[in-house]
Amino acid sequence: MKHLHSVCFLLLSYTCLLLYVAAPASANIRGEAEALVKWKASLVDADGSLSTWSMANSTSLCNWWHVTCDLAGHIRQLMLIETSLNGTLDDFDFPAFPHMEKLILYDVGLYGTIPAGIGNLTSLVVLDLSRNPYLRGAIPRSIGQLMHLGLLRLRYLKLDSTLPEEIGNLTSLDELDLLVTLTGSIPPTIGLLVKLRKLILRNNKLTGRIPLEIGNMTELQSIELDGNHLEGQLPGTITHLRKLRYLYLSENQLGGHIFPELGNSSLLDEVEIAKNNFFGVFPPSICAGGALKFLIAGYNGFTGIHHQTFKNCTSLHNVDFTANNIVAELRDCFHEHLGQLQAMDFSENQFYGTVLTDWGEVFLCNYTLLDFLDLSNNSLHGGLSQCFWDMASLMFMDLSSNSFSGLVPFSRTCSDDLNYLHLANNHFIGAFPLGLKKCKNLITLDLGGNNFSGTIPSWISKSLPGLKVSSSVIKHIRRCHTSSGITLSQAPIVGLVKKQAHRTRSR
Repeated sequence: MKHLHSVCFLLLSYTCLLLYVAAPASANIRGEAEALVKWKASLVDADGSLSTWSMANSTSLCNWWHVTCDLAGHIRQLMLIETSLNGTLDDFDFPAFPHMEKLILYDVGLYGTIPAGIGNLTSLVVLDLSRNPYLRGAIPRSIGQLMHLGLLRLRYLKLDSTLPEEIGNLTSLDELDLLVTLTGSIPPTIGLLVKLRKLILRNNKLTGRIPLEIGNMTELQSIELDGNHLEGQLPGTITHLRKLRYLYLSENQLGGHIFPELGNSSLLDEVEIAKNNFFGVFPPSICAGGALKFLIAGYNGFTGIHHQTFKNCTSLHNVDFTANNIVAELRDCFHEHLGQLQAMDFSENQFYGTVLTDWGEVFLCNYTLLDFLDLSNNSLHGGLSQCFWDMASLMFMDLSSNSFSGLVPFSRTCSDDLNYLHLANNHFIGAFPLGLKKCKNLITLDLGGNNFSGTIPSWISKSLPGLKVSSSVIKHIRRCHTSSGITLSQAPIVGLVKKQAHRTRSR
Protein backbone atom coordinates (compact mmCIF):
# COMPACT_ATOMS: atom_id res chain seq x y z
CA MET A 1 0.00 0.00 0.00
CA LYS A 2 2.86 2.35 0.86
CA HIS A 3 4.41 1.59 -2.53
CA LEU A 4 1.11 2.44 -4.28
CA HIS A 5 0.95 5.80 -2.50
CA SER A 6 4.48 6.61 -3.75
CA VAL A 7 3.55 5.79 -7.35
CA CYS A 8 0.42 7.96 -7.16
CA PHE A 9 2.45 10.82 -5.72
CA LEU A 10 4.98 10.61 -8.57
CA LEU A 11 2.26 10.55 -11.22
CA LEU A 12 0.54 13.53 -9.65
CA SER A 13 3.83 15.46 -9.49
CA TYR A 14 4.59 14.70 -13.16
CA THR A 15 1.10 15.83 -14.20
CA CYS A 16 1.50 19.09 -12.27
CA LEU A 17 4.89 19.65 -13.91
CA LEU A 18 3.39 19.19 -17.38
CA LEU A 19 0.63 21.66 -16.57
CA TYR A 20 3.18 24.11 -15.22
CA VAL A 21 5.25 23.91 -18.43
CA ALA A 22 2.28 23.89 -20.80
CA ALA A 23 0.56 26.88 -19.26
CA PRO A 24 3.25 29.46 -20.25
CA ALA A 25 3.57 27.89 -23.72
CA SER A 26 -0.17 28.16 -24.22
CA ALA A 27 -0.09 31.74 -22.99
CA ASN A 28 2.73 32.57 -25.44
CA ILE A 29 0.80 31.09 -28.35
CA ARG A 30 -2.27 33.09 -27.36
CA GLY A 31 -0.02 36.16 -27.23
CA GLU A 32 1.06 35.50 -30.81
CA ALA A 33 -2.58 35.29 -31.89
CA GLU A 34 -3.40 38.53 -30.06
CA ALA A 35 -0.44 40.27 -31.74
CA LEU A 36 -1.63 39.28 -35.23
CA VAL A 37 -5.22 40.33 -34.51
CA LYS A 38 -3.98 43.68 -33.20
CA TRP A 39 -1.89 44.26 -36.34
CA LYS A 40 -4.83 43.23 -38.53
CA ALA A 41 -6.98 45.88 -36.85
CA SER A 42 -4.51 48.57 -37.95
CA LEU A 43 -4.71 47.56 -41.63
CA VAL A 44 -7.20 49.16 -43.98
CA ASP A 45 -7.89 46.35 -46.47
CA ALA A 46 -7.14 43.21 -44.48
CA ASP A 47 -10.62 41.88 -43.69
CA GLY A 48 -10.97 39.66 -46.76
CA SER A 49 -7.47 38.22 -46.93
CA LEU A 50 -7.14 37.78 -43.16
CA SER A 51 -10.67 36.72 -42.28
CA THR A 52 -9.48 33.70 -40.31
CA TRP A 53 -7.43 35.92 -37.98
CA SER A 54 -9.78 36.14 -35.01
CA MET A 55 -9.54 35.48 -31.28
CA ALA A 56 -12.75 33.52 -31.64
CA ASN A 57 -10.72 30.69 -33.16
CA SER A 58 -7.39 31.44 -31.49
CA THR A 59 -7.05 27.78 -30.49
CA SER A 60 -6.63 26.94 -34.18
CA LEU A 61 -3.93 29.54 -34.82
CA CYS A 62 -1.99 27.14 -37.02
CA ASN A 63 -4.94 26.99 -39.42
CA TRP A 64 -5.04 30.72 -39.94
CA TRP A 65 -4.38 31.81 -43.50
CA HIS A 66 -0.75 32.70 -44.34
CA VAL A 67 0.49 31.22 -41.03
CA THR A 68 2.70 28.15 -40.54
CA CYS A 69 3.49 26.74 -37.09
CA ASP A 70 6.20 24.57 -35.62
CA LEU A 71 5.45 21.33 -33.77
CA ALA A 72 4.90 23.21 -30.52
CA GLY A 73 2.23 25.43 -32.10
CA HIS A 74 4.30 28.62 -32.32
CA ILE A 75 4.25 30.70 -35.48
CA ARG A 76 7.26 29.76 -37.58
CA GLN A 77 6.32 31.47 -40.85
CA LEU A 78 4.18 34.43 -41.85
CA MET A 79 3.88 34.73 -45.62
CA LEU A 80 1.63 37.20 -47.41
CA ILE A 81 2.25 37.55 -51.15
CA GLU A 82 0.39 39.93 -53.49
CA THR A 83 -2.29 40.56 -50.88
CA SER A 84 -3.79 44.01 -50.34
CA LEU A 85 -3.22 45.07 -46.73
CA ASN A 86 -2.80 48.84 -47.11
CA GLY A 87 -1.18 49.58 -43.78
CA THR A 88 2.05 49.97 -41.81
CA LEU A 89 4.26 47.86 -39.58
CA ASP A 90 3.93 50.30 -36.69
CA ASP A 91 1.51 48.06 -34.77
CA PHE A 92 3.30 44.81 -35.56
CA ASP A 93 4.47 43.46 -32.18
CA PHE A 94 7.80 41.94 -33.22
CA PRO A 95 8.81 40.69 -29.72
CA ALA A 96 5.66 38.53 -29.65
CA PHE A 97 7.18 36.17 -32.23
CA PRO A 98 10.43 34.76 -30.79
CA HIS A 99 10.06 31.56 -32.85
CA MET A 100 9.41 33.16 -36.24
CA GLU A 101 11.93 32.02 -38.87
CA LYS A 102 10.40 33.42 -42.05
CA LEU A 103 8.67 36.75 -42.62
CA ILE A 104 7.63 37.46 -46.20
CA LEU A 105 5.39 40.45 -46.89
CA TYR A 106 5.72 40.71 -50.67
CA ASP A 107 3.66 43.26 -52.62
CA VAL A 108 1.06 43.79 -49.89
CA GLY A 109 0.69 47.58 -49.95
CA LEU A 110 2.81 48.47 -46.93
CA TYR A 111 3.79 52.08 -46.35
CA GLY A 112 5.54 54.04 -43.63
CA THR A 113 8.93 52.87 -42.32
CA ILE A 114 10.57 49.65 -41.18
CA PRO A 115 10.45 49.85 -37.36
CA ALA A 116 13.59 49.28 -35.29
CA GLY A 117 11.62 46.59 -33.45
CA ILE A 118 12.21 44.23 -36.36
CA GLY A 119 15.52 43.44 -34.68
CA ASN A 120 13.55 41.48 -32.03
CA LEU A 121 12.80 38.69 -34.50
CA THR A 122 15.99 37.00 -33.36
CA SER A 123 15.11 33.57 -34.81
CA LEU A 124 14.50 34.98 -38.28
CA VAL A 125 16.17 33.18 -41.20
CA VAL A 126 14.32 34.78 -44.14
CA LEU A 127 13.17 38.40 -44.40
CA ASP A 128 11.56 39.66 -47.63
CA LEU A 129 9.61 42.92 -47.75
CA SER A 130 9.95 43.46 -51.51
CA ARG A 131 7.60 45.36 -53.83
CA ASN A 132 6.15 47.71 -51.27
CA PRO A 133 7.11 50.93 -53.07
CA TYR A 134 5.73 53.22 -50.35
CA LEU A 135 7.91 51.82 -47.59
CA ARG A 136 10.38 54.64 -47.01
CA GLY A 137 13.06 55.78 -44.61
CA ALA A 138 16.16 53.87 -43.57
CA ILE A 139 17.22 50.29 -43.10
CA PRO A 140 17.20 50.17 -39.26
CA ARG A 141 20.53 49.49 -37.58
CA SER A 142 18.76 46.90 -35.47
CA ILE A 143 18.81 44.67 -38.55
CA GLY A 144 22.22 43.64 -37.25
CA GLN A 145 20.55 41.75 -34.41
CA LEU A 146 19.18 39.11 -36.76
CA MET A 147 22.16 36.82 -36.31
CA HIS A 148 20.49 33.76 -37.91
CA LEU A 149 19.36 35.58 -41.05
CA GLY A 150 20.22 33.69 -44.24
CA LEU A 151 18.26 35.78 -46.76
CA LEU A 152 17.65 39.53 -46.63
CA ARG A 153 15.69 40.77 -49.64
CA LEU A 154 14.43 44.34 -49.89
CA ARG A 155 13.60 45.15 -53.53
CA TYR A 156 11.58 47.96 -55.05
CA LEU A 157 11.08 49.93 -51.86
CA LYS A 158 11.42 53.68 -51.39
CA LEU A 159 14.13 53.37 -48.78
CA ASP A 160 16.66 56.18 -48.96
CA SER A 161 19.57 55.57 -46.64
CA THR A 162 23.07 54.22 -46.32
CA LEU A 163 23.81 50.55 -45.87
CA PRO A 164 24.33 50.33 -42.08
CA GLU A 165 27.68 48.99 -40.94
CA GLU A 166 25.77 46.59 -38.67
CA ILE A 167 25.13 44.57 -41.82
CA GLY A 168 28.45 42.92 -41.00
CA ASN A 169 26.85 41.25 -37.96
CA LEU A 170 24.76 39.01 -40.21
CA THR A 171 27.46 36.37 -40.46
CA SER A 172 24.98 33.61 -41.41
CA LEU A 173 23.79 35.52 -44.46
CA ASP A 174 23.72 33.57 -47.72
CA GLU A 175 22.04 36.18 -49.94
CA LEU A 176 21.89 39.97 -49.59
CA ASP A 177 19.54 41.53 -52.14
CA LEU A 178 18.86 45.26 -51.73
CA LEU A 179 17.38 47.13 -54.68
CA VAL A 180 16.14 50.33 -53.08
CA THR A 181 17.83 53.76 -53.15
CA LEU A 182 20.93 53.15 -51.09
CA THR A 183 23.32 56.10 -50.89
CA GLY A 184 26.81 56.49 -49.49
CA SER A 185 29.53 53.86 -49.70
CA ILE A 186 29.60 50.12 -49.16
CA PRO A 187 30.80 49.66 -45.56
CA PRO A 188 34.02 47.66 -45.07
CA THR A 189 32.14 45.50 -42.54
CA ILE A 190 30.52 43.76 -45.48
CA GLY A 191 33.71 41.71 -45.65
CA LEU A 192 32.58 39.91 -42.48
CA LEU A 193 29.86 38.12 -44.45
CA VAL A 194 32.07 35.15 -45.13
CA LYS A 195 29.16 32.79 -45.91
CA LEU A 196 27.53 35.11 -48.46
CA ARG A 197 27.03 33.61 -51.92
CA LYS A 198 25.01 36.39 -53.60
CA LEU A 199 25.68 40.12 -53.19
CA ILE A 200 23.02 42.08 -55.07
CA LEU A 201 23.16 45.86 -54.66
CA ARG A 202 22.33 46.84 -58.24
CA ASN A 203 20.46 49.99 -59.33
CA ASN A 204 21.04 51.98 -56.16
CA LYS A 205 22.97 55.25 -55.73
CA LEU A 206 26.06 53.87 -54.03
CA THR A 207 29.24 55.94 -54.27
CA GLY A 208 32.89 55.50 -53.34
CA ARG A 209 35.09 52.49 -53.97
CA ILE A 210 34.42 48.78 -53.78
CA PRO A 211 35.99 47.89 -50.40
CA LEU A 212 39.12 45.75 -50.31
CA GLU A 213 37.39 43.57 -47.72
CA ILE A 214 35.24 42.05 -50.47
CA GLY A 215 38.14 39.64 -51.00
CA ASN A 216 37.35 38.03 -47.62
CA MET A 217 33.96 36.85 -48.89
CA THR A 218 35.37 33.70 -50.42
CA GLU A 219 32.00 31.96 -50.83
CA LEU A 220 30.75 34.65 -53.24
CA GLN A 221 29.35 33.31 -56.49
CA SER A 222 27.58 36.44 -57.73
CA ILE A 223 28.42 40.15 -57.40
CA GLU A 224 25.81 42.53 -58.82
CA LEU A 225 26.81 46.17 -58.32
CA ASP A 226 25.70 47.51 -61.71
CA GLY A 227 23.74 50.76 -62.00
CA ASN A 228 25.43 52.72 -59.19
CA HIS A 229 28.00 55.53 -58.98
CA LEU A 230 30.95 53.50 -57.77
CA GLU A 231 34.39 54.78 -58.73
CA GLY A 232 38.07 53.92 -58.55
CA GLN A 233 39.83 50.74 -59.58
CA LEU A 234 38.64 47.21 -58.97
CA PRO A 235 40.20 45.92 -55.74
CA GLY A 236 42.87 43.35 -56.44
CA THR A 237 41.43 41.24 -53.64
CA ILE A 238 38.59 40.26 -55.95
CA THR A 239 40.95 37.66 -57.38
CA HIS A 240 40.61 35.76 -54.07
CA LEU A 241 37.04 34.86 -55.00
CA ARG A 242 37.70 31.49 -56.59
CA LYS A 243 34.01 30.53 -56.60
CA LEU A 244 32.90 33.67 -58.44
CA ARG A 245 30.63 32.99 -61.43
CA TYR A 246 28.84 36.27 -62.14
CA LEU A 247 30.41 39.75 -62.03
CA TYR A 248 28.09 42.62 -62.95
CA LEU A 249 29.65 46.09 -62.67
CA SER A 250 28.14 47.94 -65.65
CA GLU A 251 26.97 51.55 -65.48
CA ASN A 252 29.29 52.88 -62.80
CA GLN A 253 32.30 55.19 -62.86
CA LEU A 254 34.92 52.52 -62.27
CA GLY A 255 38.26 52.97 -64.02
CA GLY A 256 41.84 51.90 -64.42
CA HIS A 257 43.21 48.68 -65.87
CA ILE A 258 41.58 45.27 -65.62
CA PHE A 259 44.09 43.08 -63.78
CA PRO A 260 45.13 39.91 -65.62
CA GLU A 261 44.12 37.60 -62.76
CA LEU A 262 40.42 38.37 -63.21
CA GLY A 263 39.95 35.30 -65.40
CA ASN A 264 41.63 32.88 -63.02
CA SER A 265 38.38 31.58 -61.53
CA SER A 266 37.59 28.29 -63.24
CA LEU A 267 33.88 29.01 -62.67
CA LEU A 268 33.69 32.55 -64.09
CA ASP A 269 30.64 32.52 -66.37
CA GLU A 270 29.56 36.14 -66.98
CA VAL A 271 31.46 39.44 -66.82
CA GLU A 272 29.62 42.68 -67.49
CA ILE A 273 31.66 45.88 -67.10
CA ALA A 274 30.09 48.11 -69.78
CA LYS A 275 29.67 51.89 -69.43
CA ASN A 276 32.57 52.57 -67.09
CA ASN A 277 35.97 54.25 -67.52
CA PHE A 278 38.24 51.22 -67.84
CA PHE A 279 41.19 51.69 -70.18
CA GLY A 280 44.37 50.11 -71.47
CA VAL A 281 44.84 46.71 -73.07
CA PHE A 282 42.23 44.13 -72.19
CA PRO A 283 43.91 41.19 -70.40
CA PRO A 284 44.50 38.03 -72.44
CA SER A 285 43.71 35.75 -69.50
CA ILE A 286 39.99 36.50 -69.34
CA CYS A 287 39.13 32.97 -70.48
CA ALA A 288 41.83 31.20 -68.49
CA GLY A 289 39.19 29.38 -66.47
CA GLY A 290 37.53 28.04 -69.59
CA ALA A 291 33.91 28.63 -68.50
CA LEU A 292 33.24 32.23 -69.68
CA LYS A 293 30.02 32.64 -71.66
CA PHE A 294 29.25 36.38 -71.57
CA LEU A 295 31.72 39.26 -71.81
CA ILE A 296 30.08 42.68 -72.06
CA ALA A 297 32.66 45.51 -72.03
CA GLY A 298 31.24 48.20 -74.32
CA TYR A 299 31.49 51.96 -73.76
CA ASN A 300 34.83 52.04 -71.98
CA GLY A 301 38.24 53.26 -73.08
CA PHE A 302 40.05 50.01 -73.90
CA THR A 303 42.76 50.60 -76.50
CA GLY A 304 43.86 47.10 -77.36
CA ILE A 305 43.23 43.38 -77.19
CA HIS A 306 46.11 40.95 -77.01
CA HIS A 307 46.74 38.58 -79.89
CA GLN A 308 44.48 35.53 -79.66
CA THR A 309 42.80 36.84 -76.49
CA PHE A 310 39.76 34.68 -77.08
CA LYS A 311 41.45 31.53 -78.33
CA ASN A 312 40.59 29.68 -75.10
CA CYS A 313 37.03 31.00 -74.95
CA THR A 314 35.47 27.82 -76.29
CA SER A 315 32.31 28.39 -74.20
CA LEU A 316 31.83 32.04 -75.20
CA HIS A 317 28.26 32.94 -76.25
CA ASN A 318 28.26 36.73 -76.31
CA VAL A 319 31.11 39.27 -76.64
CA ASP A 320 30.53 43.04 -76.79
CA PHE A 321 33.23 45.74 -77.01
CA THR A 322 31.06 48.46 -78.55
CA ALA A 323 32.44 52.03 -78.54
CA ASN A 324 35.95 51.59 -77.18
CA ASN A 325 39.18 52.77 -78.80
CA ILE A 326 40.56 49.36 -79.69
CA VAL A 327 43.21 49.24 -82.38
CA ALA A 328 43.78 45.63 -83.42
CA GLU A 329 43.54 43.25 -86.34
CA LEU A 330 40.18 41.56 -85.93
CA ARG A 331 41.31 38.19 -87.22
CA ASP A 332 44.14 37.97 -84.68
CA CYS A 333 41.79 38.34 -81.72
CA PHE A 334 39.78 35.20 -82.34
CA HIS A 335 40.18 31.50 -82.72
CA GLU A 336 38.50 30.16 -85.84
CA HIS A 337 36.42 27.57 -84.01
CA LEU A 338 34.44 29.34 -81.30
CA GLY A 339 31.52 27.04 -81.93
CA GLN A 340 29.27 28.41 -79.17
CA LEU A 341 29.46 32.10 -80.16
CA GLN A 342 26.02 33.63 -80.71
CA ALA A 343 26.59 37.40 -80.61
CA MET A 344 29.57 39.60 -81.51
CA ASP A 345 29.51 43.40 -81.28
CA PHE A 346 32.79 45.20 -81.99
CA SER A 347 31.24 48.31 -83.51
CA GLU A 348 32.70 51.82 -83.12
CA ASN A 349 36.35 50.86 -82.68
CA GLN A 350 39.43 50.86 -84.90
CA PHE A 351 39.62 47.22 -85.88
CA TYR A 352 41.43 46.73 -89.17
CA GLY A 353 42.30 43.98 -91.61
CA THR A 354 39.96 41.67 -93.50
CA VAL A 355 37.40 39.14 -92.40
CA LEU A 356 38.87 36.58 -94.79
CA THR A 357 41.29 33.82 -93.88
CA ASP A 358 44.42 33.12 -95.88
CA TRP A 359 42.30 30.63 -97.85
CA GLY A 360 39.74 33.24 -98.86
CA GLU A 361 36.97 32.21 -96.50
CA VAL A 362 35.37 34.39 -93.83
CA PHE A 363 36.56 32.99 -90.51
CA LEU A 364 33.33 34.19 -88.88
CA CYS A 365 31.40 31.67 -90.97
CA ASN A 366 32.76 28.92 -88.74
CA TYR A 367 30.58 30.30 -85.95
CA THR A 368 27.50 28.38 -86.97
CA LEU A 369 25.36 29.56 -84.04
CA LEU A 370 26.06 33.26 -84.63
CA ASP A 371 22.83 35.26 -84.81
CA PHE A 372 24.07 38.82 -84.14
CA LEU A 373 27.10 40.40 -85.82
CA ASP A 374 27.96 44.10 -85.64
CA LEU A 375 31.32 45.26 -86.99
CA SER A 376 30.15 48.70 -88.08
CA ASN A 377 32.25 51.87 -87.81
CA ASN A 378 35.69 50.27 -88.01
CA SER A 379 38.50 50.18 -90.60
CA LEU A 380 37.92 46.74 -92.07
CA HIS A 381 38.53 46.24 -95.77
CA GLY A 382 38.54 43.66 -98.52
CA GLY A 383 35.74 41.54 -99.86
CA LEU A 384 33.08 39.29 -98.41
CA SER A 385 32.27 35.64 -98.98
CA GLN A 386 29.00 34.03 -99.95
CA CYS A 387 29.20 31.92 -96.77
CA PHE A 388 27.55 34.81 -94.90
CA TRP A 389 24.27 33.92 -96.56
CA ASP A 390 24.64 30.29 -95.51
CA MET A 391 24.84 31.01 -91.77
CA ALA A 392 21.58 29.41 -90.66
CA SER A 393 21.17 31.33 -87.38
CA LEU A 394 22.17 34.84 -88.52
CA MET A 395 19.47 37.39 -87.72
CA PHE A 396 21.31 40.74 -87.60
CA MET A 397 24.39 41.79 -89.58
CA ASP A 398 25.85 45.31 -89.67
CA LEU A 399 29.06 45.86 -91.62
CA SER A 400 28.37 49.53 -92.41
CA SER A 401 30.91 52.37 -92.29
CA ASN A 402 34.01 50.33 -93.11
CA SER A 403 36.03 50.02 -96.32
CA PHE A 404 34.68 46.75 -97.68
CA SER A 405 34.79 46.64 -101.47
CA GLY A 406 34.06 44.57 -104.51
CA LEU A 407 30.85 42.79 -105.40
CA VAL A 408 28.40 41.63 -102.78
CA PRO A 409 28.75 37.86 -103.31
CA PHE A 410 25.83 35.87 -104.62
CA SER A 411 24.48 32.73 -102.96
CA ARG A 412 21.58 30.44 -103.80
CA THR A 413 20.54 30.37 -100.13
CA CYS A 414 19.83 32.87 -97.36
CA SER A 415 19.12 32.34 -93.70
CA ASP A 416 15.42 32.29 -92.91
CA ASP A 417 16.24 34.24 -89.74
CA LEU A 418 18.02 37.17 -91.41
CA ASN A 419 15.96 40.27 -90.58
CA TYR A 420 18.47 43.13 -90.55
CA LEU A 421 21.24 43.74 -93.10
CA HIS A 422 23.32 46.94 -93.05
CA LEU A 423 26.09 47.34 -95.65
CA ALA A 424 26.00 51.14 -96.01
CA ASN A 425 28.98 53.47 -96.40
CA ASN A 426 31.47 51.02 -97.89
CA HIS A 427 32.90 50.69 -101.43
CA PHE A 428 30.73 47.93 -102.85
CA ILE A 429 30.19 48.02 -106.59
CA GLY A 430 28.18 46.25 -109.22
CA ALA A 431 24.52 45.48 -109.64
CA PHE A 432 21.90 45.25 -106.95
CA PRO A 433 22.68 42.05 -104.96
CA LEU A 434 20.44 39.44 -106.52
CA GLY A 435 21.01 37.02 -103.66
CA LEU A 436 18.72 39.15 -101.48
CA LYS A 437 15.76 37.61 -103.29
CA LYS A 438 16.22 34.53 -101.09
CA CYS A 439 16.10 36.57 -97.86
CA LYS A 440 12.35 36.25 -97.48
CA ASN A 441 12.17 37.60 -93.92
CA LEU A 442 14.31 40.69 -94.37
CA ILE A 443 12.86 43.68 -92.50
CA THR A 444 15.56 46.33 -92.87
CA LEU A 445 18.09 46.75 -95.66
CA ASP A 446 20.63 49.57 -95.79
CA LEU A 447 22.83 49.76 -98.89
CA GLY A 448 23.38 53.54 -98.92
CA GLY A 449 26.74 55.20 -99.52
CA ASN A 450 28.11 52.57 -101.93
CA ASN A 451 28.67 52.51 -105.71
CA PHE A 452 25.93 50.18 -106.87
CA SER A 453 24.63 50.70 -110.41
CA GLY A 454 22.17 49.24 -112.83
CA THR A 455 18.50 48.52 -112.27
CA ILE A 456 16.54 47.57 -109.21
CA PRO A 457 14.82 44.23 -109.77
CA SER A 458 11.05 44.28 -110.10
CA TRP A 459 10.73 41.36 -107.65
CA ILE A 460 11.67 43.49 -104.62
CA SER A 461 8.21 44.25 -103.27
CA LYS A 462 6.89 40.73 -103.91
CA SER A 463 9.87 38.68 -102.74
CA LEU A 464 10.54 40.80 -99.65
CA PRO A 465 7.03 41.64 -98.38
CA GLY A 466 8.20 42.59 -94.86
CA LEU A 467 10.67 45.22 -96.02
CA LYS A 468 9.91 48.71 -94.73
CA VAL A 469 10.64 52.07 -96.38
CA SER A 470 13.02 54.85 -95.36
CA SER A 471 13.85 57.40 -98.02
CA SER A 472 16.43 59.03 -95.71
CA VAL A 473 18.77 56.12 -96.41
CA ILE A 474 17.78 55.23 -99.95
CA LYS A 475 18.72 58.62 -101.37
CA HIS A 476 22.42 57.96 -100.75
CA ILE A 477 22.55 55.10 -103.29
CA ARG A 478 23.50 56.61 -106.64
CA ARG A 479 23.14 55.68 -110.30
CA CYS A 480 20.69 52.89 -109.51
CA HIS A 481 17.23 52.86 -111.09
CA THR A 482 14.25 50.55 -111.20
CA SER A 483 13.45 48.90 -114.51
CA SER A 484 10.57 51.40 -114.88
CA GLY A 485 12.90 54.38 -114.56
CA ILE A 486 12.08 55.27 -110.93
CA THR A 487 15.13 56.42 -109.01
CA LEU A 488 16.13 54.42 -105.99
CA SER A 489 15.31 57.27 -103.64
CA GLN A 490 11.67 56.86 -104.69
CA ALA A 491 11.54 53.08 -104.55
CA PRO A 492 10.14 51.26 -101.48
CA ILE A 493 13.02 48.85 -100.94
CA VAL A 494 14.94 50.03 -97.92
CA GLY A 495 13.83 49.90 -94.33
CA LEU A 496 15.65 51.44 -91.41
CA VAL A 497 14.92 50.68 -87.78
CA LYS A 498 16.94 51.44 -84.74
CA LYS A 499 19.33 48.58 -84.02
CA GLN A 500 18.04 46.23 -81.36
CA ALA A 501 21.20 45.09 -79.59
CA HIS A 502 21.28 41.38 -78.92
CA ARG A 503 21.45 40.79 -75.19
CA THR A 504 20.90 37.52 -73.37
CA ARG A 505 21.73 37.37 -69.61
CA SER A 506 20.74 34.84 -66.94
CA ARG A 507 20.01 36.54 -63.62
